[in-house]
Amino acid sequence: MSQTPNPTACVLIIGDEILSGRTQDLNLKFLAERLGSLGIPVREARVVPDVEAKIVDALNTCRKEYTYVFTTGGIGPTHDDITTPCVAKAFGRKVIRHPDVEKKLRAYYGERTNEARLRMAEVPDGDGVSLIENLISVAPGYRIENVFVLAGVPSVARAMFEAIAPSLQGGPPVYSQSVDGHVREGDIAARLAEIQAEHPAVAVGSYPFMRHDKLGTSIVARGTDKDSIAVVIGKVAETMRKLGAEPVLGPAP
Repeated sequence: MSQTPNPTACVLIIGDEILSGRTQDLNLKFLAERLGSLGIPVREARVVPDVEAKIVDALNTCRKEYTYVFTTGGIGPTHDDITTPCVAKAFGRKVIRHPDVEKKLRAYYGERTNEARLRMAEVPDGDGVSLIENLISVAPGYRIENVFVLAGVPSVARAMFEAIAPSLQGGPPVYSQSVDGHVREGDIAARLAEIQAEHPAVAVGSYPFMRHDKLGTSIVARGTDKDSIAVVIGKVAETMRKLGAEPVLGPAP
């Protein structure tokens, strides 16, 4: 019997500050790990500038290709926070001010309430839109069909994700294990190709490193079956020993 493929995810990181290097993204690592643990592997990630056409195009492309799309950034109070108008345009919707969110924002900010802060109450109109609770601050994220719009601030994005995690339909969890050795990629590449062919259900990745002025390679095996991962890691470790390196295994999945 063939196994039903796992659902897939894409992460869109929105903001010029990421592309300029001024801000370092921390959300992709968190989302990839958490989604993987839910059996929803991230198959693509994009960093998109604060340009309407780029955001709309990325949304329309990725929401058709992947089960879920998660955006981070661009839902704050400033002029360059344009994610919501772009999401609305991608879905052919209008932007409205959600009355319940506006009420909460006015209560939270009191005399400091202004039009800029009330922009955080804006969502696309129509069916299929639901709020994502924000336990860190008042302004929520939202879901529209298979797109989840999260904040860019890592602590807030994580809180929003945990609020929606129980509603996501996942598959078998994706596990991983690594094995490191002071061998060069070129020396182990042929055997890695053979191991990958022998175990097509396990993704085998190769990542060179430099430690103590010595070149080495970290091999990572990822898949949904722990036993298969263990076999792959064992074969890689054996290959490293034959090449004169002492393999260092990462924690078992």
